[in-house]
Amino acid sequence: MKDLITVWQRSTVAELCWISSSGPTGVPVVPLMWRERPCVALPYSLATAALTLGDRRVAFSVTEEGAGGTGGVVGVGPVEVVEDLEGRVFVDALVDQETLKHPPTRLRANSLMARRENWWWVPRVIVSLASVEVERETRPRTRSSDALLVRDRSGVPEVEVVTADDWSDQSGPKTTLWARNGKSLEGSDEPAFAFSHQYSPDFERWERWSRSGRLEGEYLLVEEAEGAPVGTAPSGPLPPFRLWERFGNHRSLARACRRGIAEAEARRSA
Repeated sequence: MKDLITVWQRSTVAELCWISSSGPTGVPVVPLMWRERPCVALPYSLATAALTLGDRRVAFSVTEEGAGGTGGVVGVGPVEVVEDLEGRVFVDALVDQETLKHPPTRLRANSLMARRENWWWVPRVIVSLASVEVERETRPRTRSSDALLVRDRSGVPEVEVVTADDWSDQSGPKTTLWARNGKSLEGSDEPAFAFSHQYSPDFERWERWSRSGRLEGEYLLVEEAEGAPVGTAPSGPLPPFRLWERFGNHRSLARACRRGIAEAEARRSA
């Protein structure tokens, strides 16, 4: 049996999945360790979602092939959510880990000068896995058509790797899914969310594509679609941004983080 902590420490990319008020969902994350627990340090662009996780069971998963081994692993349990608005925990305990795994953080926060210039990247919402109630191996994502299927099991996310011949980017059609472990999905018209992520070599582009809807048997009735898989590999290839695209992405991310920080400061002073 793979050990979640070992695989989590060795991996560069991972996933965080949960059941939100609107249904199953998930995002790609940088896997870190804090207080000997698996954790993620989400920027304030994702604070709205992150701050809802404190009373939920959350799935931490590593599914990219070669991440800590040849397979994948998922662990589910309660989490602790800490608002690190000043970025003290991030700088003291997590930034060195993240700079090793995530090149954009290396540029934005690997020195005092970089942190001052990109101050909006330092405040984080830290989500750590308090205990592992369920841990199991999964098949790895080995191609761009592989995705994580997230289902609601009485408020607890169930995560497995699936694939499809065609991920339509239109709502309405039924998409036939196959579980990579060879088992039947046996959907019972429950809400479901399928997603995957790909990144460029410099990680400036790290994009999620997703399909949400209802799972009936082996079919996902797509209600919402975002993006599409690119290439043949599970994590690429995505070409790096051109110069003007890189600048636009940086400004957009900075605005989103500053907005989240301003909302947090308003809550604190209320």
